[in-house]
Amino acid sequence: MSMKIATLILNGLTEGALFFVLGSGLTLAFGLMKVVNLSHGAFYLLGGYIGLSVLGATGNWVLALAVSGLSIAVFGLLFERTMLLRVRKGGDLPQTLLTIALSTIIADVALAIWGGHPQSIKVPPVINPPITVLGITYPGFRYFLILSSVIIAFALWFILYKTRFGAAVRASVDDRETVSALGVRIDAIYTIMFMLSALLAGVAGVLGGTFLQLSPGEDTTILTYSLVVIIVGGMGSLLGTVVSSLILGQILSFGLAYAPELSMFLVFIPMAIVLAVRPQGLLGRES
Repeated sequence: MSMKIATLILNGLTEGALFFVLGSGLTLAFGLMKVVNLSHGAFYLLGGYIGLSVLGATGNWVLALAVSGLSIAVFGLLFERTMLLRVRKGGDLPQTLLTIALSTIIADVALAIWGGHPQSIKVPPVINPPITVLGITYPGFRYFLILSSVIIAFALWFILYKTRFGAAVRASVDDRETVSALGVRIDAIYTIMFMLSALLAGVAGVLGGTFLQLSPGEDTTILTYSLVVIIVGGMGSLLGTVVSSLILGQILSFGLAYAPELSMFLVFIPMAIVLAVRPQGLLGRES
């Protein structure tokens, strides 16, 4: 294997890791809890900008990551309790319109506060040493991003499949009325899951802002990638999100290297194929 191909594979794994953190947050809200949250990309952008400000004030990247994730989680809690809760029973359209409106507001506020120039979160040298593996030297932060996504994947798997809370979540997806009749507080489950989804978006904002950049319009691009991830993998499937993130990461990496003018187009090819052959996604369940 040539060094160029190996590097492109590593780039694909890094991009896939970021896609997973983004897609896992969206699949919790959209796939599992049936909450149409089209402000997920705006949560990502806002989280990235908050992390940028915290890093500028303290110089502590880890603190910026923690504050960003928690801030967006709290913001998600307030939004879900005060606004989203009021339109949940109205179906998908009110949720869609509300979250699009919120996304527009966040984008405008971010533009007014942080300006329109692209900005990047400076990666701390301690987690970004050059690491050489099998003759390939690669930035340490990218390995850190891959490792972070693996840790998040195992944490979500444990929460959803090895805890009573996770069992209640999965049961409420299958039969909300029966679970509610058993005394389980469905609204509380929805709120917690939405907060977790928002937290992951905030964390992804710092990771993505360090790996890529933050700029106006980035929220729309990120939302598009997230939607492709959960559509290809299957709504509500954690394993499907992992598989689709890896596939799309490699497609984008090799596409940018060999056909940059077609890279965005290539990302949509697997989605079109999956929708035509298996509309529920690679690992999604039939409704």
